[in-house]
Parts: sequence; C-alpha cells; structure tokens
Amino acid sequence: MPSTDALVRPWRTATIVASLIAAVELVVLMGVGVALLAKPLSRAVEHQAQARAFAPAPKAKATPTSPAAVAPRLSRAQTSVLVLNGNGRSGAASATAVRLQQRGYRISGTGNAPRGDYATSVVMFRAGYRGEAARVARDLHLKVVGPLDGLRPKQLLGGQIAVVLGVG
Repeated sequence: MPSTDALVRPWRTATIVASLIAAVELVVLMGVGVALLAKPLSRAVEHQAQARAFAPAPKAKATPTSPAAVAPRLSRAQTSVLVLNGNGRSGAASATAVRLQQRGYRISGTGNAPRGDYATSVVMFRAGYRGEAARVARDLHLKVVGPLDGLRPKQLLGGQIAVVLGVG
C-alpha cells in the first residue's frame, strides 16, 4: 500500500499549479479590463475637468465700479489686437485677423502662440482694457476673457488685446 505522503503530493502539486494558472488569468483579466475601461474613463474625466474649467463664472450684479460693467474706452478703430494661433491649424490667425479688421479693429500682428495645443480660444487684455477685450470676445463669439497670462505687454506689438485661438 502506498504511503500517505505519496498520495498527498500529486494533489498538492496540482493545487499549486491550478492556483498559479488562476492568478495568471486574474492578472490577464484585470489588464483587459483596464484596457477597455481606461480610455472612456479618461475621456469622461477630461470632459468634466474642461467643463468645470471653462464654465462661466457666476454672474455678479453689475455696478458702475465692478469689472463686469466696464465699458470700452476706445473705439474699435483705436483698439489694436494681436492674433495668435494656438491650435496648430495653418492660417487660423490670419483668417481671424481679417474678421477683426472687417469689424474695424487694428491688427498689431499675427503669429503663432508659444504652444499649439490650446483647448479653447482666449481673449487676453493689458491692464485697463477689460471693456475692449469683452467687446472683442463678443464680436468673435468667444467666452473666455482674462488678463494677460503668459504674455508680456511688449509682446503685444503695441496692442491692447491678444486673441489666442484654441481648438474649441
């Protein structure tokens, strides 16, 4: 009659092999799950982040001294705009500059932005020209207006406003 140890050993080996195979299958299934879910999940997270970042600020009641009520001091003919292409599409800055010229603005120059991956178009202004920037944004149907960020006033080539064209 075989010893007890001889009868247990094949089952022990079989159990270890089956456990290792199950562990490898688990790792493979987890990898497939991550591969299938990662892209849609990352897109959803990116969409939510963009929605929050570019959501309009809560509207404050406009008073004569609040920034929301600042009226332009310069006419369109006196307002000089620098148009920068931040989306990588060839000719986008020139086409927008033509649209602004047709509206009566002076164009201080066109060119490429420091980056070519702006998600949305932005109108930036030098200190004291918020009203003019808001008017340019309305004329171009853009929603994001803010002070100069990443540009210095002397980079505007004498202009008061910079329009950085993004993908959206």
